Amino acid sequence: MEKTEILTTDAQLIKLAEALTTETVIAVDLEADSMHNYQEKVCLIQVSTPHRTVLIDPLAVPDLSPLQPVLANRAIRKIFHAADYDLRSLKRDFGLNVHGLFDTMISAQLLGEERIGLADLLRKHFAVELDKKYQRADWSQRPLPVEMVRYAAEDTCHLHRLVELFEARLQELGRMSWATEEFALMEDVRFAENDGPLCVRFKGAGVLTRRELGVLEELLQWREQEGARLNRPVYKILGNGPLMELARRIPTDKEALNGIEGLPSRMVDRYGSVLLAAVATGLAIPEADLPKFPRLPRRDKDARFEERVKALKQWRQQVASEYALEPGVLINNAALEALAQFQPQSAADLDAVVGLKNWQKKELGAGLLNVLS
Repeated sequence: MEKTEILTTDAQLIKLAEALTTETVIAVDLEADSMHNYQEKVCLIQVSTPHRTVLIDPLAVPDLSPLQPVLANRAIRKIFHAADYDLRSLKRDFGLNVHGLFDTMISAQLLGEERIGLADLLRKHFAVELDKKYQRADWSQRPLPVEMVRYAAEDTCHLHRLVELFEARLQELGRMSWATEEFALMEDVRFAENDGPLCVRFKGAGVLTRRELGVLEELLQWREQEGARLNRPVYKILGNGPLMELARRIPTDKEALNGIEGLPSRMVDRYGSVLLAAVATGLAIPEADLPKFPRLPRRDKDARFEERVKALKQWRQQVASEYALEPGVLINNAALEALAQFQPQSAADLDAVVGLKNWQKKELGAGLLNVLS
């Protein structure tokens, strides 16, 4: 592969954006540094036309607004592989919206590919080997090593060929409309606003008492501050496992910190005092001010509802096998439960079922109604 150009000035970016307006299709990918810094950020953007690949350095050119007309233009197809995180990051960090999406991972799922990772797909269809050892590398380092530049360019330069193959197969199977709807839905994804206590977003915290949640919240707030101070991802400060155990045990002295898995003696020596201080702060929170874990209203057990869900899942298993698709790709559990709850009786009723896509109504509607009848 010839040397890949890296754009580091506003003038270079503007020139690229102007050139891209004449293209009908471009491939895009991002590299971020979430494994290495407290506040993750996009560190590199790869763009491939059918004829060239360029890399954009957003650390040197933080204003990416010249790209907005290109990314928003539906007449220019934008190829991503697994676009979800990339689209969220482009919107959050740069205010960029993408339209005209073609996602090769979604396509692979709808085609029943056994492995949907980009490296697996390129190996299978083109005998191209991607070296994934830089997948978790620190993309914020400058200058980037030649090997990392080469790796980044490889992530997009083969996507054009993959689209040609997948689009033809989708058309042949009559699933192009499925993909088009899925792409449109993906274009609207955004990062959720993380308001409220950290503990209510902590996996497994739903089993804790309110007092234990209060202690966990103080521990999490400390970890965030320490991560920001050291500019390290919070999981590298202290893992979730020991934090959960601390919230359960509510230790009041250093001796009580011994034996907690994931909290070795060196960590106790370093952080023991501040961890105990955080626990003490959690213990001192007035009862009325303790955090509450949000809980959905408990649904009364309904044997008939459960029977409908079971019947729908059995039907899905059979139909997914006929389509050579993963059952969850054909239709997910949430949609099946919504169908079982709402019990539509006609094709018109299907429009009121939350989470049911248009292609699913058209392709699967008759079968779903038959099961529910």
